[in-house]
Amino acid sequence: MKVFITGAAGFIGRHLVRALLQKDWSIKVLLHSTPLPEDIQKSPLEIIWGDLSDRASLIQGMKDCQLGFHLASALGGKLISPQEFWEINVQGTLNFLQAAQKADIQQVIFFSSAGVLGRVKPGEVATEDYPPQPQTIYDRTKLEAEKIAQQYSQSGLKITIIRPGWVYGPEDRRTFKLFQAIARRRFILLGGGRAWQTPVYVDDLIQGTLLALEKGRGGEIFHLAGPEVLSVREMAEIIAHQLGQNLPPVSLPLTPLLPLAWLLDRIFRLFHGEAPLTPGKLAFFAHPKPLDISKAKRLLNYSPQINFAQGVEKTINWYYQHHWLSKKIDLFTRKQ
Repeated sequence: MKVFITGAAGFIGRHLVRALLQKDWSIKVLLHSTPLPEDIQKSPLEIIWGDLSDRASLIQGMKDCQLGFHLASALGGKLISPQEFWEINVQGTLNFLQAAQKADIQQVIFFSSAGVLGRVKPGEVATEDYPPQPQTIYDRTKLEAEKIAQQYSQSGLKITIIRPGWVYGPEDRRTFKLFQAIARRRFILLGGGRAWQTPVYVDDLIQGTLLALEKGRGGEIFHLAGPEVLSVREMAEIIAHQLGQNLPPVSLPLTPLLPLAWLLDRIFRLFHGEAPLTPGKLAFFAHPKPLDISKAKRLLNYSPQINFAQGVEKTINWYYQHHWLSKKIDLFTRKQ
């Protein structure tokens, strides 16, 4: 098989590339600026330099390919304007699917986000048909991209949509911030840590993705998460235990922080800076997203193998081995 991948340099993307290389598939990746890890650079794959706004590079990349994986998106880890979110997440997805249609791609796997659901109501676990209520600009643009994917699916392009849970594992710099804050004793629970999440170890997510590629039907959405629904407090306690730390006994109320985060975000944007507190940074505490994975189990035979305690242990060991964290007390460094 010959596949074309966007977002290959990202956390999930690089794990996907490695899994496909093990299958001896021919791989082409679209790169914008972030380089691939050294081990992948040495692999037999083809790099197309460009971005999602460059339709020519997309069409060139998909030439002679049978499969397409669309992972690239604007996440919001740095200061990104609303216009950029729309250009990358919405228009970029449209450009990708237009190119896929022209290139006669047989099947597309599109990575969306559980964030499109917004806040799942207390006591409920969201299935794929749960009414979406996106709360942030990232979530709104990913929902719009989902709608575009559904439209192209109805026109004949086979597209399977994946909504991952809270993805973590080796090499992820986004969730590393949580591990680092707990390790440095700088983590404080907000709202009592009552929000429910469904963490998924990256290897389980990749396994589910390959099953979706093999068994998924066009137009289907699949939630791919781990075997447990956990509260933020439970997740933080498990991480702290693995690090040999204790969580601070205090918990700050969440409600007053929400308008403050909104205000700080607007003020800092005026000066082209990123606020220390933003709505997006509070989403982990404020937007519970417990996912029901029964559909993936039933139709894909999806069976996540790594529970959160096991995955956290694997992740922390990787952080130690690669010097993102040090076992020395109060001496933690991040690899640049």
